[in-house]
Amino acid sequence: MNIITGGVTAPKGFKAAGIHCGVKDNFTTPVPDKKDLAMVLSDVPCAAAGTYTRNVVKADPVILTKEYLADHKAQGIILDSGNANACAPKGMENAKRMAAAAAAATGLAPQDFAVCSTGIIGVELNITAIEAGVPALVAALADTEQASNDAAHAILTTEIGGKTVTVGAIAKGSGMIHPNMGTMLCAVTTDCAIDGAVLQDMLRHIVTKTFNRITVDGDTSTNDTCVVLANGLAGNAPITGPGADYDALVEALRYVCEYEAKMIASDGEGAGRLVTCTVQGAASEEQAELMAKAVVRSPLVKCAIFGTDANWGRVLCAVGYSGAEFDPKDVEVKFLSQAGELKVCAGGQGVPFDEDLAKKVLSEPEVVILVTLTAGDATCSCWGCDLTYDYVKINGDYRS
Repeated sequence: MNIITGGVTAPKGFKAAGIHCGVKDNFTTPVPDKKDLAMVLSDVPCAAAGTYTRNVVKADPVILTKEYLADHKAQGIILDSGNANACAPKGMENAKRMAAAAAAATGLAPQDFAVCSTGIIGVELNITAIEAGVPALVAALADTEQASNDAAHAILTTEIGGKTVTVGAIAKGSGMIHPNMGTMLCAVTTDCAIDGAVLQDMLRHIVTKTFNRITVDGDTSTNDTCVVLANGLAGNAPITGPGADYDALVEALRYVCEYEAKMIASDGEGAGRLVTCTVQGAASEEQAELMAKAVVRSPLVKCAIFGTDANWGRVLCAVGYSGAEFDPKDVEVKFLSQAGELKVCAGGQGVPFDEDLAKKVLSEPEVVILVTLTAGDATCSCWGCDLTYDYVKINGDYRS
């Protein structure tokens, strides 16, 4: 396997573009340099799969995309930022108009597009700006890395059936992330040939172990969507079920999704540090996940990391209320980073440690909280970020 650059356009037959069309011009001061409309398009029809928010309050683009992808077929994705089109006047009408605009400009059908939106909730979508901008968006489509928004995204190349298969992805990192399905907005592309229903099952399994293990602030968005398009242009024999080729694609897709999940966690609004909690030695993976997610979700743990305070008691507290079953006397806690390793708890009790070293360890951009038990051999990692002043500032005036 080779990790390469290129973004969502790296697989054969995919193009992308992002432009400013003025989605927020009817709500706040225009920001001409802010790209707010994007498209990912395949040269040929694709097998498609999607995962969606489990929030009872679902944005109309989520409902529409789920309907359009029910047959596991699509060819493109159109996305806007600045307006979530959730709980908004004319929500479904405007979501359909987005798909129709994409279809009209590309010669495809509206049902060939997944529709994704993110931004302010409850405000009517500026659909006229989107409809006016789509022709320019389509004209800008290209298969370059620049067209993939100049971002560093996870790409994995592997061999399937003797053919080189590439997986690419772009994802929106932000606050209001506590996925219970996939992620905020994520578009994944691959030139692998695979049955759509098989791809759907594969994605659902992978999402539970990647995107569902990140949390920025404990809020599950109304718009969470992850869509995978597979156009088959790699030329491999189509994957129709379990086997070596299936396993190879699972490995590649999981790698990309986990990479994106970590990037989203580290890119939480105002975030200064990526925080990983790994629980090892648990009785089951489910128990380990409960504990690890509770730690990275804890506001007190997040604040401690922001303040470079080795407050291990907050870690133990979060593990304790996670709902997992364990013996408190069977817990060891360490903080780790590139600056070193620091044991702060053993046997459920505090141990002496160097406060200066603690500051150095917790000051690094990436910090790992390692919780070790002796109840079994299960391990799970979950990802989050610290809680900073900027998070409160950004979300305090987000609507205005």
